[in-house]
Amino acid sequence: MTKDKDLEELFHQQKPVFDDHDVFMASVIKRLDAVEYIKRHQEATIRRYKMAMVAAFVVGIISGAVTIMYILSSPVEIPLFDFHVKTGFFLWLAQNSRIITATALALLMSLGLVSLINNIQEIRQMRVQLKTSIA
Repeated sequence: MTKDKDLEELFHQQKPVFDDHDVFMASVIKRLDAVEYIKRHQEATIRRYKMAMVAAFVVGIISGAVTIMYILSSPVEIPLFDFHVKTGFFLWLAQNSRIITATALALLMSLGLVSLINNIQEIRQMRVQLKTSIA
């Protein structure tokens, strides 16, 4: 308890002396301007990230919808792509082209969704870091 009192007395005894008030204020204002510039830059960056994420989301939805409409509208008997081969791996690939395409599309959409969620979490973390660094 006495250490706290001693420290408190020590701090009360210290009186900072500023010889040149104008130079000190100019330095403080310059630093505050730099902090404000960084804050505006980070806010603009976050805004650009949001717009890019929205654009990627819209493009993904549109391209996924077009691809699904194409797959569902074409006849089932006709493969999506054909190699004009009667045996081997390419025949199997042509026969199962619908399943392979649907699986690949589902995987890409899943990857896109995971990436979108990851980007949202990253932006939230950036906001929290920005708020804690400013405060």
